[in-house]
Amino acid sequence: MPAELRFLVVDSLAGVQTFARQLLEGFGLPSDSIRCASDPESALSVGLDFKPDFLITDWFPKGKMSGIELHERLKTVNADCRLALLSFDVSAQHEADAIEAGSNFLLRKPFTAAELKATLMQALEALAKERPALHARLSAAMKTAQPGGRVPPKTVLPVMPSLKVGDQVQYQDKTETVEVVVVSHGELVVQLRGHTALISASKLKKI
Repeated sequence: MPAELRFLVVDSLAGVQTFARQLLEGFGLPSDSIRCASDPESALSVGLDFKPDFLITDWFPKGKMSGIELHERLKTVNADCRLALLSFDVSAQHEADAIEAGSNFLLRKPFTAAELKATLMQALEALAKERPALHARLSAAMKTAQPGGRVPPKTVLPVMPSLKVGDQVQYQDKTETVEVVVVSHGELVVQLRGHTALISASKLKKI
């Protein structure tokens, strides 16, 4: 395997792609070692040439090609390619399928920036046992982190409130119910029951 690890991030949400890229760069990985795509078909087109060492992908359960199937295709050009899965639905069967596919982790959406950071860090630490250069970069990144465990502002992700469907929140002095939760352009936004507009989670107070 080459000295430089290559990462391919695949998610239909641009915010998730941005989160992952910023985190990986914050861990000391060069930007040209990271590629992003919005769907498995585009990712396959990129990945067959890029030959990623680590695929971080949405499950894409209703797509023509699932995240697990994409991983299998990419393993034909890099047999050592690791897999990590993101999914809105995480059932016992999903967990079993992820384990069978050899996934490093299965992270439930929507997730906070802190959750993604911690999960990726654990996966990278496992890889660092095989890659001394990666271990050195992670150590350097942690040494330059600001108090509180945050990396420098350039690569810090916004800390998003933890909200899920059904939560009661206060909005404009009224109690509302969360109907939809999504990550959009690096921000957690929700749709409240009876409302059509998407509202930044930062404007809500969880009850």
